[in-house]
Amino acid sequence: MAFVEKIKCARCGTEYSMEQKLCMCSKKDGGRLDIYYDYKALAENVNRENLAKRPLSVWKYFEFLPVVDKKNIVTLITGGTPLIKASRLAEKIGLKKVFLKDETRNPTGSFKDRSMTVGVSKAVEFGVQATVTASSGNAAAALAAHSAKAGLKCYAFVLESAPEMKLAQIRLYGAKVIRVKAVEEGRDPTVHMLLMVVEKYGWYPCPSFGPFNPYQVEGPKTITYELVEQLNWQTPDWVMVPTGSGCLLTGLWKGYKDFLTMDFIDSMSKLVAIQPEGCSPLVKAFKQNKGPFEIEPWGRPSTIAGGLSDVFPWDGDAALTAIRETGGTAEAVSDKEILYAQRLLASTEGIFAEPTGVASLAGLLKLVNNGTIKEDETVVVLITGSGLKDPEAAIRQTGSAPTIGPYLAEFEATARL
Repeated sequence: MAFVEKIKCARCGTEYSMEQKLCMCSKKDGGRLDIYYDYKALAENVNRENLAKRPLSVWKYFEFLPVVDKKNIVTLITGGTPLIKASRLAEKIGLKKVFLKDETRNPTGSFKDRSMTVGVSKAVEFGVQATVTASSGNAAAALAAHSAKAGLKCYAFVLESAPEMKLAQIRLYGAKVIRVKAVEEGRDPTVHMLLMVVEKYGWYPCPSFGPFNPYQVEGPKTITYELVEQLNWQTPDWVMVPTGSGCLLTGLWKGYKDFLTMDFIDSMSKLVAIQPEGCSPLVKAFKQNKGPFEIEPWGRPSTIAGGLSDVFPWDGDAALTAIRETGGTAEAVSDKEILYAQRLLASTEGIFAEPTGVASLAGLLKLVNNGTIKEDETVVVLITGSGLKDPEAAIRQTGSAPTIGPYLAEFEATARL
């Protein structure tokens, strides 16, 4: 059974039931269909003690997710990622407690697997035959993999700039991948295509944007559940979040609200949205004190962090609310700062992250340097995607390895011993 009480449009307030099998508000106003749970029923079935006995995965938290029947679950054993105490990194940047939530360990190499295990499970429950997404690459890979596991056709509209490595991964899962050119400033061409084919063919939309699929938003909630459990039911002071559409930050916030309502925790962490300077509409809206539905689209994104180059943050309304409600903040970082953070993470903690996935660390460095985050505060940094997703970014800053003959003298000269 699902413990869902109702579904309600975040923009117009129209309410729906789970039986209506909707992905989008019928008013087509761009509002996300937020899912509300019956916490009284949840409390009768779930507690901290029985959760602790379950095996690690997203589906450890089945009761907090919108799938009705467990037989419909499609999983590649997603979630249960480690929370790593980053002692060397912490010492390097002048903090006492820094933890890394390493989402690169997920089946397709990013946190998007959490979204898509839930989204595709719901597709199976709806009885659909095909899924479709609009993506910079990671969401498409996760959707393609889970669709393959479920035996569903999958179509992926990706940005023209998506790294070839990501596209190869998606194609190997059997999905049909189509690059889409941006022809109009401030408009995401992949979303435009997604909406057209959903309207014409009735395919199941599953991008990582809440207004087009509310079920997948619930997947990232499990990051909050896990990190709280991994810290022995304590909440860190800060959580650093790479932010594009705002879906991840929204999910984290929903997770905190769930556990707070259930009395599993006493407080929420301050949530921090980190965006690249070359595409930071949410940061701009936050700093200008805009309302949740006053965020303006970005013109033309220009950043090495392709996964954060969302022209418009589709879940920005909830993300802004989450930042403000938790006392967090939003900050933009340069490509240079992102690449420095990528190298720092790899050289201190042995984690190879793509630029998108390590923007969170770049943001932490900035907030430590400007005094926002204090030495004795506990910080969790989300590392959301593997560096193997975008190896060219690493190659550009490391260059090629030298070549020598099989002679000790040449080695010593090259290694400068």
